[in-house]
Amino acid sequence: MPIEFLYLAVVFVVAILGFTVLKRPLHECMLAAFLVIVAVTGTWGNVWQYIWGAMTESSLYVIIVFVVSAMLLSETSVIDDCIAIILSVFGRLRGGAGFVAIIGSTYMGSLSGSGPGNVATTGVFTIPAMKKSKFPGHLAANVEAHASTMGNMIPPAGMIAIAFAILDGLYPNTYTMSQFWMVLWGIAIWFVLQRIVTLYFMCRYYKVEPMTKEEVPSIRKSLKKGWKAIFLPIIVFLPFLLTNSYGGFFESRLGEGAAAFSSSILLFIPSLIVVCGVLLSGKETMKKVTPKFAYDSIRKGMMSVIPTSALVMFAYFLSNVFAEINVEVAIGEFISGMNLPYFTLILILPLFTAILGMLIPGSTQVKIFGGIIISVLAAAGGNPLIVAAMLPCICGAMHGVTPPYCACVYIAMGIAEAELKPTLKNCAIWILLHYVLSVIVLAGWLPIFGM
Repeated sequence: MPIEFLYLAVVFVVAILGFTVLKRPLHECMLAAFLVIVAVTGTWGNVWQYIWGAMTESSLYVIIVFVVSAMLLSETSVIDDCIAIILSVFGRLRGGAGFVAIIGSTYMGSLSGSGPGNVATTGVFTIPAMKKSKFPGHLAANVEAHASTMGNMIPPAGMIAIAFAILDGLYPNTYTMSQFWMVLWGIAIWFVLQRIVTLYFMCRYYKVEPMTKEEVPSIRKSLKKGWKAIFLPIIVFLPFLLTNSYGGFFESRLGEGAAAFSSSILLFIPSLIVVCGVLLSGKETMKKVTPKFAYDSIRKGMMSVIPTSALVMFAYFLSNVFAEINVEVAIGEFISGMNLPYFTLILILPLFTAILGMLIPGSTQVKIFGGIIISVLAAAGGNPLIVAAMLPCICGAMHGVTPPYCACVYIAMGIAEAELKPTLKNCAIWILLHYVLSVIVLAGWLPIFGM
């Protein structure tokens, strides 16, 4: 077994000790792991190179922009309008509040890219609504947690920029960002359906009742007040649909600039989301949103932006060390040398990332192991585009729900006032079903929109 596996073990041990024993935040643990690995590998002379390489990664700034834009969007009324419309449609169904949580929290999570942050913001609305309709606390917590963490795998979440950067590095000028996003949405449809079906059967098992008529807002009133909110997902989706479906049209007019146009969408979309959110919220919000208001909102939320940004940046530091000492190459060659069939690999690798997700953040996993996973599965006969699009699914979406870290579950459990043991037992079912669907998608047994 190559020594590079020992380096991974060192990172895992440092992170576990820092997070569980010393009770330090994850971004500090990741910085400590970086320093320890530099010491172990004796590469102190390249420290500035590792740091500068991370600071010049465009995907790092894309993630920061998305986090900030989600913060500004939360100050508008468009979010409440979206949830009210969904609630008015599904609230009368058995477990309707749970369907609201799945659809609403998945959508909101895709804008923020932060599972725990999404649980904390939308969960305060959806979890009490679920408990009112006789959801057990542990089920309400898991519905919200597993819906929110899906935000990491659905555009325009920031983690997706990392996955595409790796794919583009391995296969330059082969795939476009718009094509990648379309496939991600196509995959996401199956995971949303999986959660809806899971909830359907769990509602019957736990004998969950529909919400009362008094608790369900009128469809007419919800649409009258917030009908403009439904245009926000359309506005986000449309640029990518156009560039993916009519790429030839743009290439014929932009020439070499077409590739830059496709890539620039990532930085353009966050601003578009905020502007449209303000415009769709009505005159009162437009009057309130001034440059000073935006500054105060960002300053108030910096405590959530800084840890997230620091975690990603320190993960990039560590990734650059691994790239320098060829960890990806060594592990990739070791796995390839085992000559395992493709189906065996798609059983093992999602399980491997699920175990890593018990502590290592999804963005870190994608950055460090994404190249290995794409290369190994592509060499075994997999479609690189599908594999890359599945990285946020098997890394990001699993990190927030796999114990002992499972921040999404802990936050939701606190809001639901649920007990730990039944919550984690129920959580295991959701994790298993997510794993099974991941294998099915990687096996190519389902049609994917955008392919």
